[in-house]
Amino acid sequence: MISQSFAMAATLMFVVLAQILTSVTSLSEADKITSLPGQPPVKFKQYSGYINVDENRHRALFYYFAEAESEPAYKPLVLWLNGGPGCSSVGAGAFVEHGPFKPSGNVLVRNEYSWNREANMLYVESPAGVGFSYSANESFYEFVNDEITARDNLVFLQRWFTRFPDYKSNDFFITGESYAGHYVPQLAQLIVQTKTKFNLKGIALGNPLLEFNTDRNSRAEFFWSHGLISDTTYNIFNTICNFSQIWRQYHSETSSVSVSCEEANKRVAREIGNFVNPYDVTLDVCVSSIDQQAQTLNQLQETAKVDVCLDDETSAYLNRKDVQEALHAKLVGIIKWSVCSEVLRYDYQNLEVPTIPILGELVKSGIQVLVYSGDQDSVVPLTGTRSLVNKLAEELGLNTTVPYRAWFTGRQVAGWTQVYGKTNMLSFATIRGAAHEAPFSQPERSLVLFKSLLQGKPLPDAAPTV
Repeated sequence: MISQSFAMAATLMFVVLAQILTSVTSLSEADKITSLPGQPPVKFKQYSGYINVDENRHRALFYYFAEAESEPAYKPLVLWLNGGPGCSSVGAGAFVEHGPFKPSGNVLVRNEYSWNREANMLYVESPAGVGFSYSANESFYEFVNDEITARDNLVFLQRWFTRFPDYKSNDFFITGESYAGHYVPQLAQLIVQTKTKFNLKGIALGNPLLEFNTDRNSRAEFFWSHGLISDTTYNIFNTICNFSQIWRQYHSETSSVSVSCEEANKRVAREIGNFVNPYDVTLDVCVSSIDQQAQTLNQLQETAKVDVCLDDETSAYLNRKDVQEALHAKLVGIIKWSVCSEVLRYDYQNLEVPTIPILGELVKSGIQVLVYSGDQDSVVPLTGTRSLVNKLAEELGLNTTVPYRAWFTGRQVAGWTQVYGKTNMLSFATIRGAAHEAPFSQPERSLVLFKSLLQGKPLPDAAPTV
């Protein structure tokens, strides 16, 4: 009788477990992409759809997930977040920077330097109101801040892992660029604070906003050292009115712009002119719409706008009905998809909240931190970022383990790097010739840097011998 009861209980447990597994599998299978319109044949799987993060306000975040090209079960899982605030990780990160495909006319072409060669790549449009992500209660859009964004991103991850439990034990990294210098550390901090059981190994931040005054005011030196402004104008920014003062005065609701700051702003605009791309000072004026994610960081009230003349293909592709159907995406409260939100009202006071202390907390928690800079970006220049990372290392008492040196891709210098502490816990790198969106402008070099992050190894220190 005992053995018979035990057998019945075991059978019942097996049935329940099978039902649970079937339920979870069916959830992920419902998000599986059969094939994207115009897509070349591939062997890796793709998924996209919605994760509900607030049932009461009917708020859902849209994601796109591309499994690693080979051995996805053993490769790390990497979350990518674009900045803005309010710009699309799917449209910018996945379809312009380092996803498996890029739109070209009516078709998609393979990205030779896709990051899913090395990892399972997860892109989420966050916060709600960005891209295909939405809140049915549109009052949500009236005030969104970093705290709300971090909380929703954590709920998203918790529920995404429920839908894709096979990846919960994989090494996990959170990466992003620009205003993701806020999104990424704050999400990682929340994971640590809540003791959420993700296998978080590290974070990587590209041209990130970390400390408002330092990042803003390093622009003057960058402009001057690249010959974009005169000695006289550079001295004005050092002695009379700097870039952080100008930004605050233009965005203040209680005070007007001072005469000295007005004059400084006009001088720099006149000397630089309208024919230099601030996101890559070596390129001609045509810029990708991906650069819209840095507009908040760069925009001043009287600064002339630069016409966008590239990257219409991504917007056109994601606004096709057949593409939206293949992605299981829908337009809620908007008439078209756009790379940066036109409905979101973000609390721009959050720009002035420093996130560099959070990086210190993460390093102390054993989370690997990589900060990298495209060296042709004047919006968040490498000079400010490098000084912030170096100062953080000093505050943490971390010794330099890899002295400042060149690193290589193939036979070419790909940038410069410095590493602090054992096991690469804190590191800084530049990507030579890269813009604000480094993977877009220097894809091969960015992929080498990404691979080094995942492997926890220093960047290559020499060109290969013949």
